[in-house]
Amino acid sequence: MIPNLVFYVASFILLASAVMVVSNRNPVHSVLFLILAFINAAVLFLLSGAEFLAMLLVIVYVGAVAVLFMFVVMMLDVNFAKMREGFQRYAPVGGLVAVVLFIELVLVLSGWSIAPGAAGARLFPTPAGVTNTQALGELIYTKYLPLFQLAGVILLVAMIGAIVLTHRERRRAKTQDLDVQHARVPADTLVMVPAKVGAGAQMPRHEEDAL
Repeated sequence: MIPNLVFYVASFILLASAVMVVSNRNPVHSVLFLILAFINAAVLFLLSGAEFLAMLLVIVYVGAVAVLFMFVVMMLDVNFAKMREGFQRYAPVGGLVAVVLFIELVLVLSGWSIAPGAAGARLFPTPAGVTNTQALGELIYTKYLPLFQLAGVILLVAMIGAIVLTHRERRRAKTQDLDVQHARVPADTLVMVPAKVGAGAQMPRHEEDAL
């Protein structure tokens, strides 16, 4: 009874938080609802027997990604009113995509059924004497190792592409000419001034400038 109650409560909060993430006008509030959705999704992972994925969701997504979203939204001066000016222009395309997604969800839910004997069983059973984390690691780094490496390469390419697309050369920024810097000799930049102990206060102005 208690696991079923926790499941329904966490599922309801997760769905409500997801709706608030999309519908909320304040981006900071959207990020907060996103964090709440991640936490409730972690609860569902725990109920399914995937405790490693639950902790991964909390540590990585809530502790890093969502907090990073929060800092970016709060620190950047983004004019959201200007961003929403062209919303009506793309409303028909967005409505078409929403209708297609709704039809796909209806088709999926209409053909969904509970397998016999699945009630009360763990969705991710692990062999006896093997923890969930160990079983997941053995699958990723043995059977699915090529796919895991391919996913890493795709993420690396996406990161490099984002850097290339957003990088702009600033003409006002000060840059170094490496050839000129390497060609410098100590005589061009270093001046040795013979100064006695305690005579630094009486040093001529031009010698101070040279230092």
